[in-house]
Amino acid sequence: MFFAGKRPENLGVRDGKLTPCPNTPNCVCSQSLDAEHSIDPLTYNSTPPETIAALKKVIQAMPKTKIITENNNYLYAEFTSALMGFVDDVEFYLDEDAKAIQVRSASRLGQSDLGVNRKRIETIRTKLKELQSLP
Repeated sequence: MFFAGKRPENLGVRDGKLTPCPNTPNCVCSQSLDAEHSIDPLTYNSTPPETIAALKKVIQAMPKTKIITENNNYLYAEFTSALMGFVDDVEFYLDEDAKAIQVRSASRLGQSDLGVNRKRIETIRTKLKELQSLP
């Protein structure tokens, strides 16, 4: 994988926060305050274990994905592009206090992602709603 890049070492949840996006436009995060990187968190209406299971099901149904880390309130997956093999790191943090799933999707390499990370999160949002029958 020539364009895979190196897996970041700064991922995960610290003090209830996912790693902030870099200054490049190829990242979205529900905890970002600036419009360029900001995206709404995902919503859920079931128990955390059911929600993580549903999220996992949605991710595993998507092409070229690999779940790297999973626990009771966090999921980290790698998504690889079909054409060039670019890898994006995508994280989901079940924030029970906010009753929301905080998300972060970032390309490892390059500057622009042509909106791929934002589009992916919106696709996951739609599929998760369908699975959980959310309004």
